[in-house]
Formats: sequence, structure tokens, C-alpha cells
Amino acid sequence: MVNIVAVVGRPNVGKSTFYNRMVGGRQAIVDDVSGVTRDRMYGTCEWNGKTFTVVDTGGFVKDSDEIFEVAIRDQVKIAIEEAGVIIFLVDVTTGITDLDLQMAQMLRRTDKPVILGVNKVDNHQRMMDANEFWSLGFDETHFLAAISGSGTGDLLDVVTDKLADDANVEESDIPKFAIVGRPNVGKSSLTNALLGVERNIVTPIAGTTRDPIHSTYSKYGKEFMLIDTAGIRKKRKVHEDLEFYSVMRAIRAIEESDVCFLMIDAQTGIEAQDMSIFNLAKKRNKGLVLLVNKWDLMDKETNTARDFEAELKKKMAPFVDLPVIFISALEKQRIFKAVEAGIQVHENRNQKIKTSVLNEVIGDAIEAYEPPSHRGKFIKIKYITQLPTYYPAFAFFCNYPKHIKESYRNYLENQLRKNFNFKGVPIGIFFRKK
Repeated sequence: MVNIVAVVGRPNVGKSTFYNRMVGGRQAIVDDVSGVTRDRMYGTCEWNGKTFTVVDTGGFVKDSDEIFEVAIRDQVKIAIEEAGVIIFLVDVTTGITDLDLQMAQMLRRTDKPVILGVNKVDNHQRMMDANEFWSLGFDETHFLAAISGSGTGDLLDVVTDKLADDANVEESDIPKFAIVGRPNVGKSSLTNALLGVERNIVTPIAGTTRDPIHSTYSKYGKEFMLIDTAGIRKKRKVHEDLEFYSVMRAIRAIEESDVCFLMIDAQTGIEAQDMSIFNLAKKRNKGLVLLVNKWDLMDKETNTARDFEAELKKKMAPFVDLPVIFISALEKQRIFKAVEAGIQVHENRNQKIKTSVLNEVIGDAIEAYEPPSHRGKFIKIKYITQLPTYYPAFAFFCNYPKHIKESYRNYLENQLRKNFNFKGVPIGIFFRKK
């Protein structure tokens, strides 16, 4: 089960309010997509110990009622294909509309879990009115008011019951790599260069034309699985549909991978959508390798690559400890260096550090620079251990865990990175009461 939850529904039923309620105080990842009435949004939600990605299916340009309805139906189809759980939001104040009926008919045909949320139920009369929505035929029907949060917790309980547990995200011996990035940056070219042209041993495992194709690469002593999401669908849909599809596909690839190759175009540099994908991969604790493609087309001087990398890392701060490889997928320049970087990042992500080594090395760093006191209380970190998670996470046991400042957390992360190789890997740091 892929941990993606899509919120679908016609305009003005409160999808954005509900989305903001789900991602809570976290800063939503916003993706600027031209051609839609507002930004497309996708962010991370944590509930009942599970973390999942929420996609808010946005509104489209109203050229005409007919095109508008077709576009919404296309979005629902994509959500059905890509999401693990679908939340179908309706509005009690308008009752059941024709568009609601059309969407319900489509959603009843899927074998994916669909939860019906009747929104704006904030008084007794509306509670009575909401009962008509049972006629849409969904067993999981919940009444809520997204603006106040009433009923949203019960709905999220059902969502998390239907999602895979984070603890079930097993690390395989073979790294799983996903090539992600904006359309037309060269993802297909890199996939073909690695898998399609030379005498690679390629094993297609599962996958129809619409599923991500998992191919095993085994050559030159390197073995990994490539999650190929590029060029799977013919470009016959409207622009907005393609953009939405590429967003859903990138999210799904990130969810399924261990390491993401984020590919950017050297000619355009890093853009808002690149940053969205970068932030999503980082929040999901995936390994990251940055590939700057089409480097062969750039005019170069002595320090061009160095300056370009510095500019990239300035935008990605504070997480700058990651490999940046300048490639040309078309000319096959440095593509094997990219593979080697991905395998190294996978190893970095899987490393386990002995508790004794951690306490000795990081203990010295803590002695050299102790945590600042809080209101006259001296903070003492007594003990450090690595947590048994699928990505590197560390618990620091201390007397006042809530009073450790963000700047000191950053210091500890820098010390971990300085003493151990975590290049390309987000690190989790938790403070616990001793």
C-alpha cells in the first residue's frame, strides 16, 4: 500500500481547508503549476504513529462547464490510479449535486479504500441534512467541519487504519532508486542510458503501462532497482492533467524508493517544483543525490561547476550535505558516477553506529560546547543511542529535553555528519527525558 492520500471533490467543498487541517502546523509544500486557478499542494501528515503524503487536488480554469467537468473527472481517475486511500469530500450546504453523483459512480468502481467526508456539518440541522449522503453508497461516511476540526480526527483514524505501517517499510539489500524531477529535464534519457541501450541484465518485475516499472540493473558489479516513472503515459491529456499526473507519479516514486535522484536542468537551474520534490523526499527521510543534467550544453569556465553547486546548496540550506553530480544523460557523461553516488548514499542511510562509539565521539563534542542553559537551568545530555528506524535517527537523553534550542540541534547534527558519513541522508534527532 502506497502511503499517498488524495483529497478529491468538486470546487468549493472545502478541500483546501481540510488539507490544511491534515498537514497541521507544518509548512505545506506548495507547487506552482501554471494553468490552474491556484497552487497545487502536497504535504506530509502524521497521525497515530503513521506518516503519509496528502495531495490536495486543486481547481481548474473554468473555460467552460464541459471542459471543467472533464478535467475534474480526469483528476479523480488519476487519484484512483496513484493514491493508497482516497478521501471524497462533499458539502452538506449544497446537498448532492450532479457532479458529486458522477464522481461517486467512478469511485465506487475502484478497489481502493474510499472515505466519504461530508464537510461543513457544524450544527444540529446540518447533522440531520448530512444523512442524505449515505445514499451515495460508501460504507465509510463521516460528518465533519474542516474549519473547526470537528470530526476530522475520526476520519484520520480510519485513513491510518487503511495505510501501511511506517515500521513495515523494510530496507532491501538491493537499493531502490527513483529518478524524479520536473517534466523534460531528461529523466527518460537517463533511464534509457542506464537500462535500455547497452547489454544490461534487465528484469521487468510487475507493472502495467500505468504502474511504475521496477527494473533490476546488474552490471559492472553494481546492482540496484530502478523505479522508472518517466514517459509512461502518452501526452494526450490536457496540460493540467499532465502536471497533476507528474506530481502524483513523483510522490509515488519517492514513497517507494530508498534513494531519490533529483534531476534538474542545468540551463534553467533549480525552480520551485524542484524544491517541492526535494522537500518532500527530505521529509520522508529518503536518500538524495542531485543530478544536474544537460551539463554538456553549458558554457563553462574554470569555476562554473563550483559556483553552480554553491548556488544550489544556498537554496537547499540547511540540508547541504549531499552529492551533486554534473551529468549529460544523452551523452552518457558521468552517469555511472551518479550510480556510485546513489549506492554510497544507500549505504550511508543503512549504517548503524555502536552506542559506545556514539557516546565517545559525540560526548566529546558536547563537552566542548555544552547546551545553553534555560532560565538558569543547566541542561545535561547523559546518553546517546541510535534508534531502530529505517533511516538514521538518534535519541539524546537529557534532563530538560524541551528546552534544547534549534541552534544546538543543528550543532549536534553537524557533529554527527563531521564524524560519520551521512552524505545525502536526512538525520532524525530526538531529545528524550532521562
